[in-house]
Amino acid sequence: MSTLAVPPFLTNARQDAIDLYKAFKGFGCDSAAVINILAHRDATQRAVIQQEYKAMYSDELTNRLSSELSGQLKKAMLLWILDPAGRDATVLREALCGNVVDLYAATEVICSRTPSQIQTIKQIYHAKFGVYLEHDIHYQASGDHQKLLLAYIGTVRYEGHEVDPHMVSKDAKDLFKAGEKRLGTDEKTFIRIFSERSRAQLAAVASYYDHTYGNKLEKAVKGETSGLFEFALLTILRCAENPAKYFAKVLRKAMKGLGTNDTALVRVVVTRTEIDMQYIKAEYHKKYKKHLHDAIHSETSGHYRTFLLSLVGSHA
Repeated sequence: MSTLAVPPFLTNARQDAIDLYKAFKGFGCDSAAVINILAHRDATQRAVIQQEYKAMYSDELTNRLSSELSGQLKKAMLLWILDPAGRDATVLREALCGNVVDLYAATEVICSRTPSQIQTIKQIYHAKFGVYLEHDIHYQASGDHQKLLLAYIGTVRYEGHEVDPHMVSKDAKDLFKAGEKRLGTDEKTFIRIFSERSRAQLAAVASYYDHTYGNKLEKAVKGETSGLFEFALLTILRCAENPAKYFAKVLRKAMKGLGTNDTALVRVVVTRTEIDMQYIKAEYHKKYKKHLHDAIHSETSGHYRTFLLSLVGSHA
């Protein structure tokens, strides 16, 4: 579900390209004009604008944005200009092979995406970087965390809402036996069920587990696992139950306390705007009694703030 304030009429990509070129000309860049155009165009429109810009000025729009903008605004805009799968692939590559390897960011992206999104991301990752996503995960991650990520991106899961009740009770029982019921943990069972079940099925397993064993599956995961493996399992589970609530929590964490985790803030706002931002805003307000718009406003400034708020949209 898109929350973009995309104009109700067909915009003129050629005119947008001309206006962007004008914004770059002269001394300093008219960042407000750049934001005004690009923050209000959807993925298809942005792709056409880039084609027009290249045809007219023999230059990549991304190169120009990269040299004209700076700081967090530049990072956010260079991600935004991409299509959703290209953006995820870029975030993953940066998290797995950048100056600072961020396995938490890579895990968040992988474990919160649907099977069809993951298939597209894998194709683009290989086309763009000349290496398979599996290869980079294999190289950077280790142990059960690595096994889970590889199983998760290698399995094509069902995306519908149908649930198999017989399998639900069996999975819940298997997880109980693999974790709380025994000394130590049988990680293989957790990896198998969490990587092979659809979101609807896993949510049903969690609910059944809760009612049958008097303990939340989430709590069992926390008690039985740790580190990145625990983080990956929890991300899969929470996104099976309520992805918008999960991302509201990630945003809250990015803005809580002293200083802001801008990398996480940019990643979530830019990658979720065209997917489920309306729901994330509603969950954020419900849980923290504050509008996401206001939280971002108080944590950011300048053109960077203007851009993020343009993507997030108003309080509605």
